[in-house]
Amino acid sequence: MKQSEQWSSKLGFILASAGSAIGIGAIWKLPYVAGTSGGGAFFLLFILFTAVIGLPLLLGEFVIGRSTQKEAIRAYQSLVPGTAWSYIGYLGVAASFILLSFYSVVGGWILQYLYYGITGMLSGSGDFGALFENSIANPLGAAGSQFLFMLLTIVVVAKGVSSGIEKANKIMMPALFILFILIIIRSLTLENAMEGVAFFLQPDFSKLNSESVLAAMGQAFFSLSVGVSVMLTYASYLDKTQNLGKSAVSIVIMNITISLLAGLAIFPAVFSEGMKPEAGPGLLFVILPAIFGQIPFGGVFMLLFLALFLFATLTSAFSMLEILVASIAKGKVEKRKKLSWIGGLLIFAAGVPAALSFGVLSDVQIFGKNIFDASDFLVSNILLPLGALLIALFIPWKMNRSMLKEELEKGAGNISAWFALWVFSLKYIVPAAIILVFLDALNVI
Repeated sequence: MKQSEQWSSKLGFILASAGSAIGIGAIWKLPYVAGTSGGGAFFLLFILFTAVIGLPLLLGEFVIGRSTQKEAIRAYQSLVPGTAWSYIGYLGVAASFILLSFYSVVGGWILQYLYYGITGMLSGSGDFGALFENSIANPLGAAGSQFLFMLLTIVVVAKGVSSGIEKANKIMMPALFILFILIIIRSLTLENAMEGVAFFLQPDFSKLNSESVLAAMGQAFFSLSVGVSVMLTYASYLDKTQNLGKSAVSIVIMNITISLLAGLAIFPAVFSEGMKPEAGPGLLFVILPAIFGQIPFGGVFMLLFLALFLFATLTSAFSMLEILVASIAKGKVEKRKKLSWIGGLLIFAAGVPAALSFGVLSDVQIFGKNIFDASDFLVSNILLPLGALLIALFIPWKMNRSMLKEELEKGAGNISAWFALWVFSLKYIVPAAIILVFLDALNVI
């Protein structure tokens, strides 16, 4: 049965899917993880693992979504009715709900910093560490900015797949690339900028250890939005003439490119000011304002960086809310607007404790973590790896191989050259890699 909603073009689908993948992981997390895990050697491993682990999983979700033309929950129910495998869809919806509840908190921080940039609070020197701590501890500012971020997300998703999500991505994704190029040009003109480029792109394998290898594997795995059936849902809106293999490769290339651009924008600036690349999560909100505040027209470039970070964060948020709306609407387009508002406001309400966990609720601890960090740990270290592992096992072991091949050949022609390798990868290589990352995240190895 054909989906009632469809992407209007192949480009729209690719930009929306890439937008879902390109978010906090590529722009915020990768630079600071690379900074603590060997720089160029880490990035090289990240590219390798993205191709070997991320690409097969991404293509797998595409096959499930387009072949069933249903969103996450109903897709698995239609393929394996009456079995426990159908709960993979529920797991993806639950993970996306929790993920967006605290992801929107970070989106709110970006909106706060855009305000600071516009009003001149990020100009010149200052105690940016204290500014960040005070901002996230302020209950009205943290929850209010989170609400505004969710409001932007709801408005777009409520407009529908082609009129809302696709149209927004067609504007935001090209703008993101343009803003990156502008910032990179400025960063590369700074003194000692080439030291940052060398750190990021020149592999030094002596800095690698088992921990950084697993970190690169985990970054590759999480950077493509696989494991929560978001990509499955997006693929369900795709017509049968599109080449799924080429689409998946295009999205992987775009994701790696954005990660490359993020490194080229950040590391030259960090090294130009003699700062450490191991700055950690505070890199964006503490270190970069300090750097841009010391260079000519730095305030303008900081604003541009925050704008592109907001675009990337929003395009990911669209996909997380979409999987919830699509699963509840069950193909009934007339319910989309109402369900977008209900679902979005519920996610906001669920995320308020996370927004307040650096201030009035900082004393509330779950297994030694505040609410924000506990939510992040639950999704990133348990639900996402578990979902990805189940999807990787489901495709080669539970789906008909002839049906898989037939679906992949639509719009592509004969795929015999790589089909067996793809199935083998999902059957053995990807599950083994996910289990390693999973055990490392839980500190078992």
